[in-house]
Amino acid sequence: MTLTFETLPVELIAEIFSELDLETLIKVSYLSRRIHAICSDSSLNPWRRPILRNLRAASYEPCLKHLSVRSTVPRQNWHEILSLATPSFILFDATLPNLKAADWEECFSRRFLPGWKKWKKDASWKEAYLKMLHRVWHRSQTSCTADESWTKYIVLNRNGSANELDASSRNFNPMALFNEMKLQSNLAHLETRIRLVTTIADVRILAFGTLHRPRSTLMVNPNAHMFLHPPGIDMEESDIKRRISRIDHLVTDHGVYPMNGGGPLVENHHDQIVHHAPDYDIYEPMLHPLPAPSHANYPWYTPGGGDKRWLGSGEDEEEGLCWVGCLMIVTQIISSKTHEASDDWLPLQDLDLVLGPGRQQYSSFTWSDFAAIAPWMDERLTNKIDGPGLGI
Repeated sequence: MTLTFETLPVELIAEIFSELDLETLIKVSYLSRRIHAICSDSSLNPWRRPILRNLRAASYEPCLKHLSVRSTVPRQNWHEILSLATPSFILFDATLPNLKAADWEECFSRRFLPGWKKWKKDASWKEAYLKMLHRVWHRSQTSCTADESWTKYIVLNRNGSANELDASSRNFNPMALFNEMKLQSNLAHLETRIRLVTTIADVRILAFGTLHRPRSTLMVNPNAHMFLHPPGIDMEESDIKRRISRIDHLVTDHGVYPMNGGGPLVENHHDQIVHHAPDYDIYEPMLHPLPAPSHANYPWYTPGGGDKRWLGSGEDEEEGLCWVGCLMIVTQIISSKTHEASDDWLPLQDLDLVLGPGRQQYSSFTWSDFAAIAPWMDERLTNKIDGPGLGI
């Protein structure tokens, strides 16, 4: 039987079209009625890959600006455009589509942290989305803090509790705040270590802590380790659908981070103590908010060099050092200069994350944001405290 274009399955044609660049696909979509029907089918959707390639590139194809006027482009593609495109592109360049209120709500939830929904008030979801996006763009370009006088952040304590604290936005300096915490904990002699937890469209989550080889496990903060390195996930694991089975998966305990709440202890043939992994049967992909391409697999490890939540693996993780004292978590606003590498420090870790252009603006990080970023930590926290103190 002769194989012709008319006999090819529509799924195969859509797969071929998805390898085209956006400009070419627009032209091809109008060549015939059959092609037009295939390109317009939301279940086939050959537009998704070309759009994602644009969003991950440094510059967009010019035709992306007015994609909303193309009747062949399913509206569902705007969920990802409005979730990942740069604020300046959406605010000043793109022709926005007519979307339902539910679609604008979905775009808001994918792009922004859950705690930012407080700004919606009585506005529509479209109005709330555009106002929030303009607010983020404005703060990334200026030092204005009129919209948020107090910046909130979360501190994970080594006793298992956590505090939601705040400081004046006008002079918010996470390095100064954490240095004060180190002084109070008698850890001022230790170097401050900073880790990039994850990145979403407009902000990135940073964690400030200290690494040491303590004489006693009383100084160790197991929740800091659990937050940065979710149990059962390693650098070789890139399949986001992998199941974490607490029956089959064993986690080695070198006597540093006790796995409270895990399964029974087991001794293996290497005479090491291991625990069954705790009750984290399945990690869910983070969709609200949606992580940036550099952390696309979050909470799983994302290859490519941008995911540096933990360094090394096994006994050599963090050079054999442990997280001691408290761990401070903040939200940093991203600007066009934030990703510029510095010649003085290693990229995407420690001082490179907080010193330099585009790294001076911060926003609040609240309990709802913490729950969205690290849902596996919910059963690990013994007490959530609003403000300073022990919560007694």
